[in-house]
Amino acid sequence: MIARSNFKGIRELALVLVAAAIVTAALTYPIAFRIGEVGRADTADGQYSLWNVAWVSHALLTDPLHLFDANIFYPHRGTLAYSESNLGAGVMGVGMYWATHNPYATLNFAALLSFALTAVGTYYLVRYVIEDRRAAAVSAICFAFCPHMFGHMAEIQALMALGIPFSMLAFHRLADRPTPGRGAVLGLLMTGEALCSGYYGVFVVFMIGYAVFVVAATRGLWRTAAYWLSIATGAVVAIAAVAPFYVPYARIRSLGFARTLNDAGRFVANWSAYFASSAYAHAWALPFLPPWGDVNFPGIVATVFGIGGFFAARSRREREVVVLYGGMTLLAFWMSFGPSAGLYAVAYKIVPMLSWLRTPSRFGLIVAFGLSMLAGLSVKRLLTATRQGTLAGVGLAAFAVAELLTPLGLSGAIPVARVYRVLASLPRGPVIEMPFYYPEVGLYQHTKYMLASTAHWMPLVNGYSDYTPPDFYDNVMTLAPFPSREAMKILEPMRVRYAILHLYGYNTRNRYDAWERMAELSQYFRPIYSDDSTQLFEIVGYPK
Repeated sequence: MIARSNFKGIRELALVLVAAAIVTAALTYPIAFRIGEVGRADTADGQYSLWNVAWVSHALLTDPLHLFDANIFYPHRGTLAYSESNLGAGVMGVGMYWATHNPYATLNFAALLSFALTAVGTYYLVRYVIEDRRAAAVSAICFAFCPHMFGHMAEIQALMALGIPFSMLAFHRLADRPTPGRGAVLGLLMTGEALCSGYYGVFVVFMIGYAVFVVAATRGLWRTAAYWLSIATGAVVAIAAVAPFYVPYARIRSLGFARTLNDAGRFVANWSAYFASSAYAHAWALPFLPPWGDVNFPGIVATVFGIGGFFAARSRREREVVVLYGGMTLLAFWMSFGPSAGLYAVAYKIVPMLSWLRTPSRFGLIVAFGLSMLAGLSVKRLLTATRQGTLAGVGLAAFAVAELLTPLGLSGAIPVARVYRVLASLPRGPVIEMPFYYPEVGLYQHTKYMLASTAHWMPLVNGYSDYTPPDFYDNVMTLAPFPSREAMKILEPMRVRYAILHLYGYNTRNRYDAWERMAELSQYFRPIYSDDSTQLFEIVGYPK
């Protein structure tokens, strides 16, 4: 028989999950109702994310031992590590991919689940630390659906913040009763966030590291062996769990790939970023702002009540919350302004992980998180002093939802062209797609081929990522006028089997030039499929 307290806990969890799902569906409408039909395929980041998450889910189901050998930049291996791997999103979407094989449904399901779980995690964190369910609900809405999230809808890794509140909850439970088991849970949750988002994994390390010393100072735990043993256990578990997934990135780093301070200086926040939001309730202010570096406005509720939280503490525990989350907020705010503000430059020299990041402005998410936590304090104080506190809490939560309603800029799913369905029916072999875009016209345009490859998963000579192999740059201008004898010399050692020419990508002159070269080399190409805009060939030989 279930104990009464356990039953109440299960009932509360069920209610929180349902509420989080409803708010998620409302604020991301119409994704939940058209899960396989809409997305952000109108941008290179959106196309890349769709391909990325679908690849991870596909590889986990078909060949998990070669998960990192993504089908781009053929014949290179380990190419998933050329950018954010998004393993967490791929794991979350694997069931949807198995059921649908639809990259839009796979990514959208992972994104919706992350929004909902971020809200659930924040609710339980605030409920545990601040001890007020009504305040917890308001804080959960403020953080899980903050404008920063909606400002990065095309980048799936930027939506994977669920591990942040859960990691902080695990830390608080450890600090209240330190045991190696609680340390291990903390380490696993930090690992989970690192696999969901490299940026947020680094943020969690900063946040937990800061929290460890703040709590040690506020509670006098410097000589408490159990506390430090639990923290050490968490660190060991996190390092051991994440190490196998770090190896491919270490190889890329050994090739010289790293973010310099100059790189970081290009993607920083400015003061106007902290007033920028595309939510319906905030967008009226955008025309009055100078150009902003990111979308970092935390929201009206989070900002007003978060600032109030600095002054709302009464008990010793609440003062610890102010020191912990207030300090975290201020430090993240400072870091978001990048190297020129000083703190980021100092941290870059001390913490090697920062050499993987190039966008300091994303620390604005931690500002939103810290203010949402502090808002819980002042909301609790307000509702406790109000006769109809519960009703006021419901109204404040509803206002927070309405305030954060944001146009998502979704587009319809790009239909799978018939040429890719034909290709999927053929024996496997490497593919090159043309036009072969070069830097002057935008390497990012290769993402359209990557997204289309989710229909066939053939290896692609094409590719786009944060890291680009040097030989890709060496060969790109030779491959750009393919078909040509020089290009064929490059493709022959790779044994590239198929070539797709998208005629819509050429102007009239270049199209005729391509046809002439194809006619000259026609003995090496077997036509397989043709329509008004696309031609598919099998390469049956190479010039000697």
